[in-house]
Amino acid sequence: MLSWLFGLMVFTGQMLPQDTLSITKDGRTISVVRRTEFSNQYPGLPFIAEKKYNSFLDHLNQQLTVAPENAKLDNYENIVSEKVGYQVHRKAFTEQFYAFYFGNSSATLEIPMLPVYPRVDSELLAELKSKRIGRYVTSFNSGNKTRTNNIKLAVNAINNYVIFPGEKFSFNRVVGKRTAEKGYLRAPVIVRGEYAEDIGGGICQVSSTLFNAVDNAGLQIVQRFSHSKEVPYIPKGRDATVSWYGPDFEFKNKYNQPVLIRARTMGNLLIIKLYSSEVINYLPKKVPGAPY
Repeated sequence: MLSWLFGLMVFTGQMLPQDTLSITKDGRTISVVRRTEFSNQYPGLPFIAEKKYNSFLDHLNQQLTVAPENAKLDNYENIVSEKVGYQVHRKAFTEQFYAFYFGNSSATLEIPMLPVYPRVDSELLAELKSKRIGRYVTSFNSGNKTRTNNIKLAVNAINNYVIFPGEKFSFNRVVGKRTAEKGYLRAPVIVRGEYAEDIGGGICQVSSTLFNAVDNAGLQIVQRFSHSKEVPYIPKGRDATVSWYGPDFEFKNKYNQPVLIRARTMGNLLIIKLYSSEVINYLPKKVPGAPY
């Protein structure tokens, strides 16, 4: 809490002491601070302790920030509209805070918020879903519950992701660290040519299927590594192993239009398709199909 960090006084409805600032959001008091809380260590010098103030503002922003949400396609290819996010308008807040600090009386500051717009809106998504430029399908043993669980989590992480022209896609960055807290389970992995078990086992099938869909679309492969042992779900030499502390799969959108990833599982099939707008100028490649 802000009051815990800075020894702030909690507003209880009584008259405010002199030299205090009531910070509100939508008319509701968030906290009440004293001018002395942000004074520097040199008595008599009217300067704000910037480090303390910036830490206070960072924490306030962390509490109140609402992340934007991109538009996305649901399982029926319907567009789910984007949501605008918000964060503290730091410049406007600071201007008002300084006016209080160098003033002589108490004050109330309604926190100014700044809209944060999503990267992908409904209009862009409507354009991107029109032309398929790449596709790849692999099969997996849906009876292996732990591995299937991990595959589905990684599929959900990359589904609906948009790569803009000139932008790089990193599998590790987009999917994130595979942890038990995120729902990943222990499943078989290949380590130094031998099978073992680890959290997130099975997601290399997602990165490998994505690599072949990306290659099929003729996108630029930036980084790709094969397993130390041949895998059964992909043609030899067509896999893309990934590890949080090791190899990553990266590609770059070299085309003149954004590219949309659509990924899903259906029964025992893992299906990844790439889409873009009708005006994209692209050169697809033929890639060998996966065994079923």
